[in-house]
Amino acid sequence: MLFFPIEVFAQGAQAESADPISQLLTSLLPMAAIFAVFYFLMIRPQRKRHNDHTKLISELKKGDKVVTSAGIHGIVDSVDESGIIKLKIADTTIIKIDKVAISQVHTQ
Repeated sequence: MLFFPIEVFAQGAQAESADPISQLLTSLLPMAAIFAVFYFLMIRPQRKRHNDHTKLISELKKGDKVVTSAGIHGIVDSVDESGIIKLKIADTTIIKIDKVAISQVHTQ
C-alpha cells in the first residue's frame, strides 16, 4: 500500500522513462549546466585577468611607476630581456625583481 505521493510519482516515472537516451540526457544536463556556470563565473574571468597581467608585463618600460606584489612602490630603471627588472625605490637604492612580481602600473 502506498502512503506517500512521492512513491506514486517515483513508480510512474520508472514506468515512463524506459528510453536510455532520455535517461542519459536527464543525468548529463545538470552536469553541463554546472560546468557552464563555473566557466562563466570562475574560469573565464581568471583567464581574462591573466591575459591582462601578461600584457601589462610585456609593455613595461623605463620610467614606469609600478607596485610589486609585495607592495613595494618604485620606478622602473631598466628592463632586462631575461625577465629581470631593476626597480628604483629610493634615490640611491635599486633592487632587482622578476617581471612577474609587478602587480600594478601607475599612469601618473
